[in-house]
Amino acid sequence: MPQAAFPIAPEDFIAGLAKGLAVLESFDTERQRLNATVAAQRAGITRAAARRHLLTLTHLGYLETDGRQFWLASKVLRLSGSYLATARLPRLVQPVLHRLAAQTGLSFSCVVRDGGEVVIVARSAVHESGQRVLAHGLHLGSRLPAHATSTGRVLLAALPPAELELWLAERALPRLTAHTATDAAALRAVLQQVREQDYCVAREEHELGVQALAVPLRNMGGQTLAALNLVTSPQRMEPATMLAQLLPLLQEAARELRPLL
Repeated sequence: MPQAAFPIAPEDFIAGLAKGLAVLESFDTERQRLNATVAAQRAGITRAAARRHLLTLTHLGYLETDGRQFWLASKVLRLSGSYLATARLPRLVQPVLHRLAAQTGLSFSCVVRDGGEVVIVARSAVHESGQRVLAHGLHLGSRLPAHATSTGRVLLAALPPAELELWLAERALPRLTAHTATDAAALRAVLQQVREQDYCVAREEHELGVQALAVPLRNMGGQTLAALNLVTSPQRMEPATMLAQLLPLLQEAARELRPLL
């Protein structure tokens, strides 16, 4: 679970750096190429400022351009690569995920929350017999909507009530499939169930043909730091079978990791 923003004095805040990062974060799967006008809208700054930041980021090698449109360059991977190479959580979890995948033939991930999304920080995916890797297109660094995923619901369920209410008030809950819960009251009820049972099953709410099971990953102080999950298809395994056969494996993995966090 992400910590609150680190407080600093106003004189220590570098507004230009914050704006540059906002421009960099404006690129996503929906907007892979941006011009200065769109970047300004997405970053919440003026067009002139967005243009300067885009040009500076291009000069530094983080963006590429054809003179009008800008897009991410491979150099941005240095940032995520440095995190994955130095962050403690992915390094501790990765061997356990590999072992679970080899044991079951399924895909396992470790996920943290970032605002309204969850981010995959460790993953061990294998090809299921005769099927693609589930879920579609997921990789390290993939961001998914918290409200529609098993891991997101585990992490949201760990929030204090006041923080959860603020989270719900600040964002919409978009419908991704016909099964997605988009009503705040319905999501509250789901999260209460997750708290009571200490796991979550999400069935085709983020992507059709995909179901997932997640458990919280806590430290010795009881703080939920991340979530562990597995992904399979409803056609391959019924939820009851998944709970009977695979939930104990995830829970044991979480217990194994807890003293190390």
